[in-house]
Amino acid sequence: MLFILIISFLTAFTLAYFAIPHVINIAREKNLCEEPSERSSHTISTPALGGIGIFSAAIFSIVLWTPFRDFGNLQYILCAFIIVFLVGVKDDISPVSPFNKIIGQALAASILVFKSDIMLRGFYGFFGMHAELPMPFYTGLTIFTILVVVNAFNLIDGINGLAGSIGALICGTLGCWFFYVGRIEFAIVAFTIVGAIIAFLKYNYSPARIFMGDSGSLLVGTASVILVIKFIDMNYFMEVGQKGKIMASPVVAIGIMILPLYDTIRVFITRALRGQSPLHADRRHIHHLLIDYGFSHMQATGILVSVNVFFILLVFSLHQALEMHWMLGMVVLLASALTFWLHKAVLRKKQKKLALR
Repeated sequence: MLFILIISFLTAFTLAYFAIPHVINIAREKNLCEEPSERSSHTISTPALGGIGIFSAAIFSIVLWTPFRDFGNLQYILCAFIIVFLVGVKDDISPVSPFNKIIGQALAASILVFKSDIMLRGFYGFFGMHAELPMPFYTGLTIFTILVVVNAFNLIDGINGLAGSIGALICGTLGCWFFYVGRIEFAIVAFTIVGAIIAFLKYNYSPARIFMGDSGSLLVGTASVILVIKFIDMNYFMEVGQKGKIMASPVVAIGIMILPLYDTIRVFITRALRGQSPLHADRRHIHHLLIDYGFSHMQATGILVSVNVFFILLVFSLHQALEMHWMLGMVVLLASALTFWLHKAVLRKKQKKLALR
């Protein structure tokens, strides 16, 4: 099994590594570049079609190396990947309205729910809730969760290396767990995505030659939410003491995905409190705060990836020691405290600059 994981990772990495320079050249020849705007963190025209390299490499490797006899639902997962990729690449080339993007994502989510058994089947003991509700409720909950996570990755893709690094971290963490418990099919999906992302990052770290674009961020978000929902669901039905069993798996999943989830929810809430649409674009994301404080793209990415690693280590170390609601409260409180401290630090720095003028 380990050999298949390694070869699938290397296949995706190699294909993406050699494909992306050609994508960059074609994008520049055809003038398919993203121009800087007042919200942008980049200052030069840059291709935003990195998702093409990630998608093609990951799909090829998954199809080539996944044992289809053990993964009958793979075709539906691939269909969902294709839908979100096509929506994303269309938006990268010619902007798509938010409504149409949500429709496309909802279609992909529906395929995952109804055809590939990617499903949240309850509250998994969240706040002591074990009562079963009608299945349509859980269907809606799963589709909503998929949409939130997919768009969360789209929203954190604002500085060089961030969305790719966080995506590789999340998929790599979950891929290791799936490998440990013997679910090689999901481990292959995870590590092919990681291999393609790592190759992409070679061209996305500063100075960035290409951006991931919606085609990449939506794909990475979809892969991540598939893995995380399966992680939660499998753990809930595993016996206590069974190999790889994770207690409080929903909170552990939140800890694994803390940066995209927390930042998206925080930004949506702050926009709503200001009377704005949650989809209104601004510069209030955590990565924008770090840039405004004075960090470079790579410094900000390194800080945020390190913080996400810290939360992953924290939830895995405490999943047996704390009850679910206490661990969730601690994770949310700690994330809120760190963001509040950063926000105040940025305000103080801006005030000092104004005082020196």
